Amino acid sequence: MAVDVGVPAKSKPEPVGSRPYRLAYRGARPEGSVVTVGDIRFGAGQVVVMAGPCSVESREQLLEAARAVRAVGARILRGGAFKPRTSPYDFQGLGEEGLQLLAEARAETGLLIVTEVMDSSEVDLVARYADILQIGSRNMSAFRLLQRAAETGKPILLKRGYQATIKEFLLSAEYILAAGNDRVLLCERGIRTFDSEFTRNTLDLNAVPVLQGETHLPVIVDPSHGTGRADLVLPLSRAAVAVGVDGLILEVHPDPVHALSDARQTISTDDFAALMTDLRGLAAYLDRPLA
Repeated sequence: MAVDVGVPAKSKPEPVGSRPYRLAYRGARPEGSVVTVGDIRFGAGQVVVMAGPCSVESREQLLEAARAVRAVGARILRGGAFKPRTSPYDFQGLGEEGLQLLAEARAETGLLIVTEVMDSSEVDLVARYADILQIGSRNMSAFRLLQRAAETGKPILLKRGYQATIKEFLLSAEYILAAGNDRVLLCERGIRTFDSEFTRNTLDLNAVPVLQGETHLPVIVDPSHGTGRADLVLPLSRAAVAVGVDGLILEVHPDPVHALSDARQTISTDDFAALMTDLRGLAAYLDRPLA
């Protein structure tokens, strides 16, 4: 028997004007939004899985990862061509070469592409290659970047800032909506709390039902950044599906130990295949099948 994990019931939405994020507020669109990317529909009662390496490192690495995640049911390939790193000495990505490799992987596998844009000056370049523009946690409040990304008309995957409240998160989404682009995916990717000894961040799964009650926009979860530990990605992915997410975005690498970025939180292609088997059964039981 299927278990209902849908949007929390509300007897009557409060007036739209009662929220500062009036375009993002569920009262503005009580039925919820469906964001379509190609033939993929976020917010339509299915779980969409996005997977791939944190960074595009080489043609061989990317194509191996793309083939592996596609074979077990991922629909969208993630991979960073431009990488915001804490240290200026860490690998910063391949830039446009990385975008070209992502386009090659899409042509071979049919996977759509989500990749990060870091700066307003790079929006047009990234938009030429990407199917979904990602705004990373560090740039959630870079309001001019949000507006420029919105102007492309591309779907925007907006990641919650690691110190942002839910209200601040929704106000950032409001910048995109106010610029005329309603193709917004909200991504919970963990917040910084007082315990940094065991996890990189704290994955705020409370935010999923809260957001689903407060906004009409689809909600994605990133268990990789949310935990910072590969061994926690699998159980937190299951938990995210159980709480009712519209999609997952996961860091997957053919050789995680030697990944040039985020190696500690990246799972192997074999672990990803095992996870997809688990998720397929869980999602079907919850009547929210994998897309």
